[in-house]
Amino acid sequence: MSIIVKFFVALDDISAGLALQTGPGRAFESLSLGNFDPEEAVVEWECLLAGGSFEDLVEAGEPRIVAGQGNDGCVVFAISPRLFTALADAGHSKLRDVAASWAQLRAEDGEVIDMEIADAIVGDLAALVSSARRQNHGVYCWVA
Repeated sequence: MSIIVKFFVALDDISAGLALQTGPGRAFESLSLGNFDPEEAVVEWECLLAGGSFEDLVEAGEPRIVAGQGNDGCVVFAISPRLFTALADAGHSKLRDVAASWAQLRAEDGEVIDMEIADAIVGDLAALVSSARRQNHGVYCWVA
């Protein structure tokens, strides 16, 4: 399980990849989280918001790694355009439903995520995505 998770706004993959060694820092608008698997989470959120199966998304290469190997080291990945759009377009009640469903999925796998925390994570990420959309940037995740 990840210890440090930071979703951040960046112009493109090259800019995002610069965050690999030290994280997004102050150069990027970011959201700091922790103690969940963000690579699994973004796929689950996309399934819950936009449909599709977890297996199909993973088979399609989601999430797309921008920098790093992911073998006990830091990694930067992009959230998919489909998830980006779904998060930016979702209303508050839809985001709450997704958070509740995600917390239930995690509970089924033995991982406890409090509903209020799940709601804050999904809601805060949607706000970050909306900010990125206004800037015509993407959203990435740095994991250490």
